[in-house]
Amino acid sequence: MGMVNQLVSGASIGAVLLLIALGLTFTFGQMGVINMAHGEFIMAGAFTAYMLQGVVGSQLYVLAAIPLAFGVAGLMGLALERSVIRFFYGRPLDTLLLTWGVSLILQQLAKDIFGAPNVQMKAPSWLEGNLTLGPVILPYNRMFILALAIGCVVAAWAYQSKLPHGRRMRAVMQNRQLASVSGVNISRVDQLTFFIGSGLAGVAGVAITLIGSVGFNIGTKYIVDAFLVVVAGGLGQLRGAVIAAFALGVLNSFMEEWTNASSAKVVVFAVIVAFLQFRPQGLVVLRSRGLT
Repeated sequence: MGMVNQLVSGASIGAVLLLIALGLTFTFGQMGVINMAHGEFIMAGAFTAYMLQGVVGSQLYVLAAIPLAFGVAGLMGLALERSVIRFFYGRPLDTLLLTWGVSLILQQLAKDIFGAPNVQMKAPSWLEGNLTLGPVILPYNRMFILALAIGCVVAAWAYQSKLPHGRRMRAVMQNRQLASVSGVNISRVDQLTFFIGSGLAGVAGVAITLIGSVGFNIGTKYIVDAFLVVVAGGLGQLRGAVIAAFALGVLNSFMEEWTNASSAKVVVFAVIVAFLQFRPQGLVVLRSRGLT
């Protein structure tokens, strides 16, 4: 049953990666913006939960922080999009350098406000302990993160598939020029897309507080893995991001069991590089019809 426990551990790692990558699926996969400040939106969500812990107590802060962190991180992303990124659409390398500078500014700002040492969060008592099913151990906090990730995926799918705003977002992703001449307000779609993508990063930050301490550089620990999930899954493809996140989580879990954390990271990177050599478009590819 050791293998089953490793699968459970891998699924929990995949759930965290999926929560982080969901936001990038919107901003990077659909808008082509390489947002290196995405990690700082994760940090904003984590510190939102940290501050709420002192206001509403350790038993309720997680539930209260999820919608608030979504709003805080979403507004930060919207401000970034409106102030600078909207002038750099179609120039991904420029957005990479631009948002990298913004990420350094936000890290320093958080360091000045909250201090350099990491702060430890106290998980609610209802998320402490494990559910034991024979030899299989299921930590309550990891189960909560998994449920949160599934809920966010379902909400993102329903938004894109069932709501008019989501369909406009998909139209812009497929062809910005055609969507514009068809009457779609491109600017409004861009704003909403960045708000949602950044807000999801804030939700991921709340989830991370349940599994470790929080610091000003917490986003840098996850941002590269999140980009790998989006690229391996297929740019802008929600289904691909789900598959890639859990596949990488399980692979990382087994590699850490057999080697160590550093070697596991190297193996994961090597597997992704090898996979992209054979399938550079990712797991799931957007299929469209062209005129001949």
